[in-house]
Amino acid sequence: MNLELIILIPFVGGLLAWLTGLRSATWPRWIALVSLVATFTITLFWWGAEPLATGAGGAVPAGGNWLELSVRPWIPRFGITFFLGIDGLSLLLVLLTLFLGVFAVVVSWCEIGDRVGLFHFNLLWTIAGILGVFLALDLFLFFFFWELMIVPMYFLIGMWGHENRHYASTKFFLFTQASGLLMLAAILGLHAAYAQQTGVTTFSYPELLTASLPIETSRWLMLGFFVAFAVKLPAVPLHTWLADAHTEAPTAGSLLLAGVLLKTGAYGLLRFAVPLFPEAAAEFAPWAMGMGVIGILYGAKLAFAQRDLKRLVAYSSVSHMGFVLLGVFAANVLAWQGVVVQMLAHGISTGALFVMAGALQERLHTRDLDRMGGFWEHMPRFAGVSLLFALASLGLPGMGNFIGEFLVLLGAFAASPIAVVCAAFGLVFATLYSLWLVQEVFHGNYRSSSTRLPTDLSLRESTVFAALTIAILWLGLYPTPFLSAAKPSLDSLLGNGAPSAVKLVNQSVP
Repeated sequence: MNLELIILIPFVGGLLAWLTGLRSATWPRWIALVSLVATFTITLFWWGAEPLATGAGGAVPAGGNWLELSVRPWIPRFGITFFLGIDGLSLLLVLLTLFLGVFAVVVSWCEIGDRVGLFHFNLLWTIAGILGVFLALDLFLFFFFWELMIVPMYFLIGMWGHENRHYASTKFFLFTQASGLLMLAAILGLHAAYAQQTGVTTFSYPELLTASLPIETSRWLMLGFFVAFAVKLPAVPLHTWLADAHTEAPTAGSLLLAGVLLKTGAYGLLRFAVPLFPEAAAEFAPWAMGMGVIGILYGAKLAFAQRDLKRLVAYSSVSHMGFVLLGVFAANVLAWQGVVVQMLAHGISTGALFVMAGALQERLHTRDLDRMGGFWEHMPRFAGVSLLFALASLGLPGMGNFIGEFLVLLGAFAASPIAVVCAAFGLVFATLYSLWLVQEVFHGNYRSSSTRLPTDLSLRESTVFAALTIAILWLGLYPTPFLSAAKPSLDSLLGNGAPSAVKLVNQSVP
């Protein structure tokens, strides 16, 4: 199976959608849908596949439980290759990206009526960039895809967003671009340090994993990676771009932002920041875990203070992703399995809440909670589905979010009981703002100024919510396939130095 196809199909599909959009508004939608379904189907062939014994060019490199590898020359003078690889961790995130990407096309079917071809071009190229991030094993190539996914997302927000879309898209671009430049500096620093140490010029991730750097150098390089990933996660206080971007983005943009773009930051921490610099990451762990706890509590507080529906859901993301940051720097398999499940569950549940918010805005032309209420009688199916995903968001047992947060807290307890106790209060606050959201929108008196009653779910919307419901229940009731798929990769990543990280965390965290 050719790994390049996973990235190439959305790229080519985006170009075809743009070209056919010059003549028709229907063809781009179908081209985008077929491209993503085809890519998702191809990727499923790796589910349950046996790890490689040999890879492209010889033995499989250390640092991964690889299902397939592909290495092609690109810029050999500087040691840059087109190096792609897929293991259990990246497979789960690629499938999540394509799964939500299909629904991003479906929810935009009637919402986007202007420049339809160009919209789907940017949508598919954003997805292609994200897929490249999850597959790249050359650090220069990783940075290339990291920057590539930002540009079409900027246009999605800036051209098809809402009232303050230009401000929101510019803020999103500046935050992510500035942090990305820090990561580029760290990549070049690691490249130079490895070349000085070994005489080999390379950006290959498996080779750079073997670097033995002075601790002072590792601290600065790790910090460059950490800031870039923390901005995308986002971690407090680097989160301020998120609410504006989510609020002003079209529904598909919000779905991709919450569902998969934030996960690139968590993936970067798991794949690069901790394994490449285990001792520096271990020293920084108390601070990072503290940032995670602050994000959990502060994000929940901000969510409860919102009167804009999309901003409420956006700040809930800050809170939920705090669990991811806490789990990553706990640095043990149990916590990291929780991180993986939390990433998948958050992508599904929060993505569904953004689809709900977008559908309400399309019907009511407002996101203001003061103009909502009493919709349960008029929209019973819509209300029931919204309640289900609100319960998933608060971590109800039986939903995927509960499994993720429980495993993170259980794993992090070994590193810092105090941090876990503080983080557990975030679960209480999540209950408050999630149920309050349902109360404000669907119960109480009907407060809308519109004389036209909102309609219930259409067949297209019902299909989207049905698939997302099955996914979040499967993840909550039977997470074993996902845990089993990710565990070999996590074991391998932790084996590159994280055991010493656990020891240092236990010594330095109260």
